[in-house]
Amino acid sequence: MKIINAEHIDDALNFESLLIALQKGFASDFCMPKRNVYELEPTKTNRDAFAVLPAWNEQVIGVKAFTYFPSNTHTEYDSLYSKIMLFSRDHGEPLALVDGTRITLWRTAAVSALASRYLSRENSNHLVFFGSGNLALYMVKAHLTVRNFTRVTLIARNVEKVTALQHSLEQAFPYIDFVMGKSTEEVIFSADVISCATGSPTPLFNGAWLKPGTHVDLIGNHHSEQRECDTTTITRSHVYVDSRVNVLGEAGEVLQPIKEGVFRAHDIRAELSDLAKVNSYARFNETDITVFKSVGTALSDLIAANSVYQSLEG
Repeated sequence: MKIINAEHIDDALNFESLLIALQKGFASDFCMPKRNVYELEPTKTNRDAFAVLPAWNEQVIGVKAFTYFPSNTHTEYDSLYSKIMLFSRDHGEPLALVDGTRITLWRTAAVSALASRYLSRENSNHLVFFGSGNLALYMVKAHLTVRNFTRVTLIARNVEKVTALQHSLEQAFPYIDFVMGKSTEEVIFSADVISCATGSPTPLFNGAWLKPGTHVDLIGNHHSEQRECDTTTITRSHVYVDSRVNVLGEAGEVLQPIKEGVFRAHDIRAELSDLAKVNSYARFNETDITVFKSVGTALSDLIAANSVYQSLEG
């Protein structure tokens, strides 16, 4: 059995090939039971959690287990620890233990980018990105893989982190204009794609500010009582998700408008697997606002981890 660490993953993956693998994997037969997230001590001040995400397809069986301790940000420990176990689908023997934390960064960004390939306008040139955490660099790089953005506005509370993010991106993409900004009506209205990867419990912008044709990508929130966008954004949009069962169990972006009586579960247009099976531009027109809400899937973990394993076997 192989032990696959973060360095192996970074050496093996790139967004171009991972997007292809994800499209094929989501379009093919798979089984993905509902993810199980357990709050270890559910209080308003404690969000410590343990989660188990199983999935399998014709090639492999996998399960990701992770712990999330947000208060660790003030200690020497990481806030998230994760491992993925891969087993052979043919005979069930263990194949690899994979660093789930690094896989999560790669697959989360790639899933958002794949959805953007289907849902954002092909002539999009301004990306507004919220966040400066570990996902930020991966997210922006993934979105740059599918659209020819000429301008990227970075919005985050942590000035030191967002400055470092801007510098890293400028070094990697010197032909793109990276600027730091704020969530104002002018900035939001100018965006073609808005991607949000934050821990914010409240909406990051006013949905009335969105111009026709904007695509909104939401990946930061996993709590039913929190949300990165407001109800106006949802009611103005065609809503797509990575997994109906997971989103309807966890995502306040959708659950709160449902509770308010202005959105229904069957208003969700499609899952990522539906888009991947068609595998073509999915916009009805250039003026619709689209939202993609992702809370993470075991299938995307399985596909990304197996991609790394297969590359090392080859």
